[in-house]
Amino acid sequence: MSKTVLITGAGSGFGQGAAVELAKRGHKVIATVENERQAAELSAAHPELTVAKLDITNAKDVAKIDQWDLDVFIANAAMGQTGPLSVLPLERLRAVFEVNVFGTFATTQRVAAAMRRKRAGRILIVSSIAGVRAGVGSGPYAMTKHALQAMGTSLRAELAVFGVDVALINPGPYATGFNDRMANDPGPWFDRKTAAPEDVAAMDSLVQRITVGQFDPAEVVTRYVELVEADKTELVNFIPKDLLERMSKPKPG
Repeated sequence: MSKTVLITGAGSGFGQGAAVELAKRGHKVIATVENERQAAELSAAHPELTVAKLDITNAKDVAKIDQWDLDVFIANAAMGQTGPLSVLPLERLRAVFEVNVFGTFATTQRVAAAMRRKRAGRILIVSSIAGVRAGVGSGPYAMTKHALQAMGTSLRAELAVFGVDVALINPGPYATGFNDRMANDPGPWFDRKTAAPEDVAAMDSLVQRITVGQFDPAEVVTRYVELVEADKTELVNFIPKDLLERMSKPKPG
């Protein structure tokens, strides 16, 4: 059965891959992106998609959600941020929370209001392995994803009585480029030449932890599609399913 699916952060990575695959399977896909340049590029490359600019931190953009009657919402948009928490500038932490937590909440709440009224729908919130685990250097990003774990868990219980299903998606390290950018570039505030040796060592460790041995993103795209089409879901959906076991094994070398 064809569904109307809205995906945020569809300009690249998992979001774009899932949008294209869902459209191939006959679903009506509204692929939203952060800016007009991304919208033009995605529209040109994939005319089968309905593309819209939707910056999840912009209230006017968030209000656009009301124009669509959605069956499934995938809250996929996110930004990365790494760095030692003890020296991270507060404004950097606020920025990542603004996108990953407050932006995700704003869009999800908007969708939830409509789904409550019609007493049907599904909301898929993209968290991460970082939503259940945190380590050296990954604290800023992990903090936001831990918040999404709490949000998704609460919403699943609250919205079930309205016939609305909520689930969390928790991918591990996949080779979309997102982990590489996040690990290698904490931002101009972190200068390796002047940073404490211990902080440099922490960031080097992070790079090895989340960029070496990454998995094929196609696996995540497949799981997104499965969760859109599933009759029912579990609250937490690790990708791959044995992710926690894999992450517990020491890496060679």
